[in-house]
This record gives sequence, C-alpha cells and structure tokens, in this order.
Amino acid sequence: MSGLYFRGKLAYARAFGSPPAGLPPALVITPSRGLLAAETPVGTMDLEEFRSVPMDPAEPAYRLPLETSARTLTQAAPDCDVILLGSIATAKYVEVLQSAFGERLLFPVEFLGRGDMSRGSLMLRAAEQGNELAYAGASSLSQRRMRR
Repeated sequence: MSGLYFRGKLAYARAFGSPPAGLPPALVITPSRGLLAAETPVGTMDLEEFRSVPMDPAEPAYRLPLETSARTLTQAAPDCDVILLGSIATAKYVEVLQSAFGERLLFPVEFLGRGDMSRGSLMLRAAEQGNELAYAGASSLSQRRMRR
C-alpha cells in the first residue's frame, strides 16, 4: 500500500468533493463492509477482517456489502456523480459500482496508464494547485482493458 496514493486521494477528495448535506466527501471501498467514510477509525481487528476477504466481484462477502452501500448512496444522492479515485484497470471496483451508479460513475482521465504512486502525486498536486482533473465515464472503459 502506498501512503502517497492514499494521502493524494484524501487531499483530492477534501479539495474537490461536493457531496449533498449529510454525506461525507470521501468514501473508502473496503473488502468486507462496503463503503465507509474516510474518517472512520480502523483498528487492527478491522484490518484483519479486511484481509480475510478477497476483493473480487465474484466473492459475495465483498460484493454484497459494496452493492448495498452503493444502493444506499444512490438513494441518498440520486443525481450526484460519483468519482472513482481507485484503480480503473481492474474490474474489482468498476464492475460492482457501475451497476449501481451507471453513467454517473466517473474517473479522472489522467489515471489511464498510471500506477498508484503516479496517481497519488497527481492528486496531491491537483489539490494543492486547486486544479480539478477532467473526468470520463467509467462506462467508456472497455471490458477488454480491465483485468480481473
């Protein structure tokens, strides 16, 4: 795990997140609990639980809580775009979230072809400079470009 990557995500979400009242600006995808607010405290026992569940769309212990969280978010904010700051190269996030958010699921275009460290520094720079990245619909990603 890259500290730079997660610092970049948090800084970016705090700088540009504009959720409806009552919703956090950043949610974290977890292996076993769906979406959690980024400010949610996580301890050693939580990490052990997370480690026990593969982040695989075919794994019900991963997929079902994420689907439930995504549906709840859709009901709370039916007209909001959702920006995925996670990896778009694998289906593990996009496949599950796309079914809940459809065309509202977006990702930063500049993520294409970049690794975690590069995306982290990109998000930190964007947040520091106040330059929000351009987005594209996750549905524009071909299934052939995604890894399982």
